[in-house]
Amino acid sequence: MIPMADTTLAEPEIEAALRVLRSGQLRQGAECDRFEKAFADRVGARHAVTCANGSAALHLAYAAVFEPGDEILMPSFSFFATASMALQTGLVPVLCDVDPRTYLIDLDDAARRLTPRTRGIVPVHLFGASCPVDAIESFAAQHDLRIVWDAAQSMGTRFNGRDIGSFGSCVCYSFYPTKNLFVGEGGMVTSPDPELDRKMRYLRTHGQTAKYVHTMIGWNYRMTDVEAAIGCAQLERLETMLAQRRENAAQLTAGLKGLPGLQLPTEPAGSESSWHQYSVVVDEHEMGFGRDALAERLTKRGVATAVHYPRGIHQQPVIREQVGEVSLPVTERLTETILALPVHHGLGEAEIGLVIRAVHEAVVGHGP
Repeated sequence: MIPMADTTLAEPEIEAALRVLRSGQLRQGAECDRFEKAFADRVGARHAVTCANGSAALHLAYAAVFEPGDEILMPSFSFFATASMALQTGLVPVLCDVDPRTYLIDLDDAARRLTPRTRGIVPVHLFGASCPVDAIESFAAQHDLRIVWDAAQSMGTRFNGRDIGSFGSCVCYSFYPTKNLFVGEGGMVTSPDPELDRKMRYLRTHGQTAKYVHTMIGWNYRMTDVEAAIGCAQLERLETMLAQRRENAAQLTAGLKGLPGLQLPTEPAGSESSWHQYSVVVDEHEMGFGRDALAERLTKRGVATAVHYPRGIHQQPVIREQVGEVSLPVTERLTETILALPVHHGLGEAEIGLVIRAVHEAVVGHGP
């Protein structure tokens, strides 16, 4: 079976983890400091704060940037944490529809949902593709909104030649095992603002501004030095992994182009994707069968698939309880038709060729 992810650590990463384990200095310390500096240098950010995971990264950024009661625009077609961490911070997530080709937040729909209480926007760089940063910054400036970027899936993505980690007030990352850079569990928030950076560091450690002096309510969101050591080592091979993902995506696009009923992912203008996912959309009418049937046919041919996401955030029961019913037709259609194919760095030309052949056989009954 060709898997959806490769979570194998390289030998230098294993050795880095073992070195820290042997030292006995396991909690947040010198390795986290080193990872923060290396990460900030890599993405072109002034500051970077390690934390426990991607959800913690969002929570820290939300708490540092916004005030309880603020309404925050965000796409519904995203992972649950984008909204749940807003609710955890006392914010009001205002869920918006997305573009049917890029799956990224639809600014026209977002504009219709503005109220006098709207204070921010959380664009999600989904599946490794960059949002239109310039358009979003212009939208935010026009409506006096602050931006928190959700880049949990987009380590290594660039917009107009510039790393997405260098934009905006806060950019939030996840290092979950399936991500482009992975340490087990872990997260990072980059920022150009020293005050935001300082506040997030306090919030990360129970709001402690000096030993046993707590001047705000925070959380235990520290990263361990074991994870940070893995992260430092993995940065050394990140470009190689990203290049393989980009090559695999290009091969998939060339090999699957023109298949009936299959909408291939669109690279937004200005975006250089890091291809966390390669997600196609199935037109049941044109193909003759639906997304789930295609997934089943591919499984039988030894190709794993995944659905990101089978529900929009606005369709989650707890979100309905919190914010009420919302109609987002593009998101709802995507949840029924989208399917991710393997694209990760662990696959080479031969494996991607097998994926392409399997899709052709599943769709039209023969190989390319």
